[in-house]
Amino acid sequence: MAGRGRRGRSPRRLGLVLAWLALAAAAPADPPHQRPSDMLGWTAQQQEDGFKRIATLFPVHLARRSPHPRPLPRSRRPLPIPPATVEAFMAAQRVSGLLVIQDGRIVLERYGLGRTPADPWSAFSVAKSVTSILVGAALQDGAIKSLDDPVTRYLPEMRGGAYDQVSVRELVTMTSGVRWTEDYADLSSDVVRIGSWAGEPGIDPLVSYMRTLPRVAPPGTRFQYKSGEADLAGVLVARAVGMPMAAYLEKRIWRPAGMEADAAWIHNAAGNDRGGCCLSLGLRDSGRLGLLMLNGGQAGGRRILPKAWVDAATTKQVDTGYPDMGYGYLWWTRPGGEFQANGIFGQTIDVIPDERLVIVVNSAWPRPSDRAMAAERAAFIDKLRAAARTRPN
Repeated sequence: MAGRGRRGRSPRRLGLVLAWLALAAAAPADPPHQRPSDMLGWTAQQQEDGFKRIATLFPVHLARRSPHPRPLPRSRRPLPIPPATVEAFMAAQRVSGLLVIQDGRIVLERYGLGRTPADPWSAFSVAKSVTSILVGAALQDGAIKSLDDPVTRYLPEMRGGAYDQVSVRELVTMTSGVRWTEDYADLSSDVVRIGSWAGEPGIDPLVSYMRTLPRVAPPGTRFQYKSGEADLAGVLVARAVGMPMAAYLEKRIWRPAGMEADAAWIHNAAGNDRGGCCLSLGLRDSGRLGLLMLNGGQAGGRRILPKAWVDAATTKQVDTGYPDMGYGYLWWTRPGGEFQANGIFGQTIDVIPDERLVIVVNSAWPRPSDRAMAAERAAFIDKLRAAARTRPN
């Protein structure tokens, strides 16, 4: 063995070294992290580099693009809003992508932070609303029999704990009554700890963590936002349909709806995609998701989802305690039939049915949550809506 070392590196070893160097060159400015929760502490430069290259930094499953992408035409009459207004908003909010679709046509599309139309972006908790879509698909396929089924019907490992008597409906409305802390700045909070939980032999770490939590209220009586419950819903869907969430997304949504780029979904050590987080999407495909829901589950004249599910998922099912903000089935709702998918660091898909509008914003905020920045974004979206109302047909 020593003599072999003196002759130099073997071709195999040299190949491994070159592969490592290629990975290092493709990583963010600072060394890549191995856990999704580490993204909470990324620097601004790491965000700009890493949010668009999640598939190179973490283990993912892909939902492959459609071989026949659905056209997303550009309107000949763009949104009448001053470019300086858009540029100021994008700079202040560190926006990587802004897309406005009205009546099925792009009326505004802008990119920042070095992103191009070909680059995906981490949508974080927008994944929850995609998980909702897959729950609806699984109901349509008969893999999930009813929202009133107990969670333990599909995840028997949860028996004997706080999720006894909790229904699938209570899971996707986050009204289980199970205790949870969602504090991105606290390393001891549940939302941070679940991502690094070692688990128990033979049990998915997400399921293992969730079944340790105590109940603090009767099921169905109290809303509390819990990323872990959307994660659990993702495991439930995968178990019910017999394949990873990303594979089911490809089969039921991504290809039938004509998505133009692959989506990447971070999975855990057990191979289960994170139903509450960590889905990476292209800007235009995020717009197509909004259009799918705006059109009641249809894409290109093809029925993809049951309209009854789309209507129920995007209608207020529970009070959240926030003014003018309700919760459907893993979708945020607003008065007037509006609804939203929302992710940390400034990711949103807003759907405004009465105005036939879909507005997508991807950002890299300095903090996961920021009320002042959220208010500024809401004010800018109001400007976009006002401009859309004056745009000639």
